Amino acid sequence: MRIAVGAALLIALSGPAHAQEPAKPFEPRSGQPGKDVVWVPTSPDLVDLMLRVAKVTKDDLVMDLGSGDGRNIIAAAKLGATGVGVEFNPDMVALSRRFATEAGVADKATFVEGDMYEADISKATVLALFLLPVNMNRLAPKFLELAPGSRIVANTFGIDGWDPDYRENLQPGGDCESWCEALLWIVPAKAFGTWEWPGGSLVLEQSYQVLSGSLTRAGATERIVQGRLMGAEVSFIAGGMTYAGTVKGNVIEGTVTTPSGQIPWRAVRAAQ
Repeated sequence: MRIAVGAALLIALSGPAHAQEPAKPFEPRSGQPGKDVVWVPTSPDLVDLMLRVAKVTKDDLVMDLGSGDGRNIIAAAKLGATGVGVEFNPDMVALSRRFATEAGVADKATFVEGDMYEADISKATVLALFLLPVNMNRLAPKFLELAPGSRIVANTFGIDGWDPDYRENLQPGGDCESWCEALLWIVPAKAFGTWEWPGGSLVLEQSYQVLSGSLTRAGATERIVQGRLMGAEVSFIAGGMTYAGTVKGNVIEGTVTTPSGQIPWRAVRAAQ
């Protein structure tokens, strides 16, 4: 009887102690499923390349949609930028906040739990992303509403129909074994439409940052070539002359390079 009572007492004492063992800290694993995309971490070398390609400075607001463990935002904060990561997984959000504190940038790096498709990105000057094409395509309309000149930098995967303005691969020998290309897009201004100035008119068609169309001046119509937008900066060639300017809403102001030199140029978009 004493043995039975002793065994029962031992079980009673040991059971609760075993049940109260602390849970293991959350540790993410590459390939773990998420709401819209699996999590695969970007290599530190590629994170550095992405931010360098995007020319991130202390004046930027950098956002990451599906920010995972927060590495893009923390790296941006270390450069002095303000960063915001949007992540659906609450464990990842908590982990990101801990990592930001450990890195000494908790005052610069903010992480919020939320749906990346619903996030307000309107004030971002840089988006630093690692998403699949299906995610990028769905987000593209929101990207195009960013202020002209905003930068979107991504790991490897792009947006259908929108060619990057710049791309760079990591050189062999670093810490990146796969998904090692940084892609950069500069959000273009909206330059499509009919533009008029005294004695001339311009019809611009726009596909992302690429422009086509025609220019009419002194009764002659010329096809424009090499038309391109870099943010709000527009350039094209028509009739052997190079046009360059800045799109400011419904006005383009700049210069035309002619055989005899440069002359001012200003066009106003006609009412649609």
